[in-house]
Amino acid sequence: MQLKDTVFGQKYTLNCGGRVIDLREVRIMGILNLTPDSFYSGSRLAEHALTAVVAQAGTMLEEGATFLDIGGYSTRPGADEIPLKTELERVIPTISAIKQAYPEAVISIDTFRSEVARAAADAGATVINDVSGGNLDAKMFDTVAELQLPYICMHMRGTPATMKNLNQYDNLITDVYRELIEKAVRLNRLGVKDVVLDPGFGFAKNIEQNFKILKELEQFTLAGYPLLVGVSRKSMIYKTLGLDPADALNGSSILHAWALERGARILRVHDVKPAMEAIQLWKRFETV
Repeated sequence: MQLKDTVFGQKYTLNCGGRVIDLREVRIMGILNLTPDSFYSGSRLAEHALTAVVAQAGTMLEEGATFLDIGGYSTRPGADEIPLKTELERVIPTISAIKQAYPEAVISIDTFRSEVARAAADAGATVINDVSGGNLDAKMFDTVAELQLPYICMHMRGTPATMKNLNQYDNLITDVYRELIEKAVRLNRLGVKDVVLDPGFGFAKNIEQNFKILKELEQFTLAGYPLLVGVSRKSMIYKTLGLDPADALNGSSILHAWALERGARILRVHDVKPAMEAIQLWKRFETV
């Protein structure tokens, strides 16, 4: 039973549709954003031709990305809801085109809708990345169990439109950790073998809370589940430094290094090459 594996030892593998990813090697997840209103304008690919998106996927793979995370629903604070049909139209042709061009690519679908997760899996996605941790679709956990794909369980409260006002915690670290672990255990009991935890930087947390979680990130590794960190170009960086997201690459690299030091196994990033450099330098530092 997977619960036993995670409670008594760190889990270091993900079975992505038959391809086993070894997380003893830190991995990068490159962001392919198919929305027109992401918080970072440089990541918006919605208006680009499909061939350009596929080319960007190829560049990320060449630079060292293990996963490509494809999303068609903006989850920035205050984002509006979009119809299911729109999300499907954005992501499914892209997944199919990337898989045709790069058959070995490990594609993650960034969605909280079980119908999108299922359609994406049919098109070739082999990881499900749910920013809501199952909160926004009651069918998601059962769908993941049926598909038997790795599931990234992120912590969030409310919806993208409401989460900004839902950052009150009795104890930030304890509350976020408990809410994540309760879901991981539920997933294990449903037969989901591969669960990755994401504390959800920027989702129902203010800047101070984001830094608190980063400082105590190692606490989230205690149950043995692999840990994904997504801080790339986020407001905890650019607002702290008085910058725009476009100027937050240097800050992202610094926070990535801190996350690696505290147990992150997957970095979800906009900029693959700088993240790979951060990993290489951290590994060199660790071997001294």
